[in-house]
Amino acid sequence: MSDETHRALQTVWRSESAQIIGALARMTRDVALAEELAQDALVAALETWPRQGLPDKPAAWLMTTAKHRALDRLRHAKLSSEKLTQWGHELDAREAMIVPNFVGDLDETRAARDIGDDVLRLMFCACHPVLSLEARVALTLKMVAGLSTAEIARACLQSEATVAQRLVRAKRTLGEAGVPFELPAREQLADRLVAVLEVIYLIFNEGYTATRGEHWMRTDLCDEALRLARRLVTLAPQQSEVHGLEALLALQASRLAARVDAQGEPVLLLAQDRSRWDAPLIQRGLEALSQAEHLAASPDGMPRLGPYALQASIAACHARATRAEDTDWMRIATLYEALVARQPSPVVALNHAVAVSMARGPAAGLALVDPLMDEPALQQYHWLPSVRADLLAKLGRPIEAREEFERAAAMAGNEREKALLLRRAGEQGR
Repeated sequence: MSDETHRALQTVWRSESAQIIGALARMTRDVALAEELAQDALVAALETWPRQGLPDKPAAWLMTTAKHRALDRLRHAKLSSEKLTQWGHELDAREAMIVPNFVGDLDETRAARDIGDDVLRLMFCACHPVLSLEARVALTLKMVAGLSTAEIARACLQSEATVAQRLVRAKRTLGEAGVPFELPAREQLADRLVAVLEVIYLIFNEGYTATRGEHWMRTDLCDEALRLARRLVTLAPQQSEVHGLEALLALQASRLAARVDAQGEPVLLLAQDRSRWDAPLIQRGLEALSQAEHLAASPDGMPRLGPYALQASIAACHARATRAEDTDWMRIATLYEALVARQPSPVVALNHAVAVSMARGPAAGLALVDPLMDEPALQQYHWLPSVRADLLAKLGRPIEAREEFERAAAMAGNEREKALLLRRAGEQGR
């Protein structure tokens, strides 16, 4: 397979797999079977496209192939010909929707209504309470975001073997439980909302800094996560954290254009050209944050913000600073303290240490980072030695800093990140 064909297949699979699986799940009422059929279509593309060339409408080709496999499977199940005909027509309709969505000439509102609902159904189905929270997150990242097992393992700070076993068990459990492919009733929404929010957040994070590959970011995932967050607001408009997540993603996404230079090399936050930040997205994020704060208000009038709204508040501090030196690092450190109390985790603790280092100096930050070096969940998390290296460099300890940058580079899977870390290591001298 040529590189061009391989890239095209990767692109269409990333952008359309959730819609294809969702359409198949609607017809078969079996999420695991739907994913299997979609994977069969992918394998068929790997076998066919190198010989016949890239089809004019790759997404439609995959949907058509998956549809034929679905109908074959249903025939083997000895369904009535009338039911087969009905399901075939419905899959044809879904195929017609996917084609223009891929080529970009479909009205956005119509696409969100007709295609987005299937993706949301798929997400809520995969986030059913019959599964553990960890299984819900892993399965949804696989089916909705199209992430590989390695990417999910990195996002969840787990081993690939653990994630692979979790995925197999989760699909089997959904099938045995006969979980319906539908959006939950409003009274059932809260049971699944925590996992759905986390999945959307992790999808965005994978797009913001890709686990693997030549590119630092995958903006398609960021766009999809932001779209899903907006759709979720229409389902749960009274939930503060839903607005908090939308605010966080919008504010983070506003920086995407400034996060790489003309050569695609990473540009870190403090060095970014803030004139390239997306002002309308910032405004949308601030409005969503205001709504989250309003809904979280307690009787004393003070908001009791959840984790996503707190992170959005941190992002808002950056968005409101017209220059890097204007950033209110003391407020950011205070917000991270609240986040650590609200949602304690090693990653949040590391981010808190960074904020403290900016507010109170690198020595104060290093005092918080050093205890994290023995944290089991962070042993393969390359940002830990990277942060420590940066603090050591600021403290005038270049030899130690170089060693930590090199250690971080060895852990990094993304080529752009690896190159950045090695460059930082080289700057420390010998």
